[in-house]
Amino acid sequence: MTRPRPARLVRGERATRDGIPEATVSRLPFYLQALTALAERGVATVSSEELATAAGVGSAKLRKDLSHLGSYGTRGVGYEVQYLIYQISRELGLTQDWKVVIVGIGNLGHALANYGGFTSRGFTVAALVDADARVVGETVAGLTVTGLDSLDQTVSSLGIQIGVVATPGPAAQEICDRLVAAGVTGVLNFAPCVLTVPDGVMVRRVDLATELQILAFHEQRRAAGRLAGEMPTEPQDLSEALGVIGEPRTTLTTSRAEAAG
Repeated sequence: MTRPRPARLVRGERATRDGIPEATVSRLPFYLQALTALAERGVATVSSEELATAAGVGSAKLRKDLSHLGSYGTRGVGYEVQYLIYQISRELGLTQDWKVVIVGIGNLGHALANYGGFTSRGFTVAALVDADARVVGETVAGLTVTGLDSLDQTVSSLGIQIGVVATPGPAAQEICDRLVAAGVTGVLNFAPCVLTVPDGVMVRRVDLATELQILAFHEQRRAAGRLAGEMPTEPQDLSEALGVIGEPRTTLTTSRAEAAG
């Protein structure tokens, strides 16, 4: 009779087959940012505790995340900064150049086009596109804004893989459809809406209003906690408070007794 395999081994095989967990992938850019800052300071090795603190995560979580890359560090030494930068960059696909098109050259589009951090992280803004005839032909960040009617040709001729949607919400889905039809397989959506895409296309949504709402939630919880901490909790404090409330009632009872006498 064949004995069942231990659950722990089954889970391990399933993790290998499925690849790196999505939650781990979402944290890799933070590790890379922290490591890059360390490298710029000339730091050669870093412990898991130091790197975790710099990235804003727990050290146990960091070690588990990096184990998915096959990187376990050296006991008593830690991780080699430059090699770990290479490992994470390779896993994120940053060892090659990714061409990006930004659609929607309003205030946000301008800001994204002029952001200097893309190039240093493996991304090249290769084209700017807008539907407004008043914007088409302008030069932004050294690129000439082209019209929406040439989007398909622009994506094809430049070999663009990633599209950034920086349009108002109502236009975003149409723009996304056109990007996908042109061959774009990765979309970064800044529009305040959810985009529908076919299988094989990845969409990441950046909703600044949602992030502010989450911050507001935590601020509200923090304020409620401070308020709760200021309320009297000790028995003597509560007695004093009740005593103050009860003083007028005592005075009134005494006055009635005197009047009756």
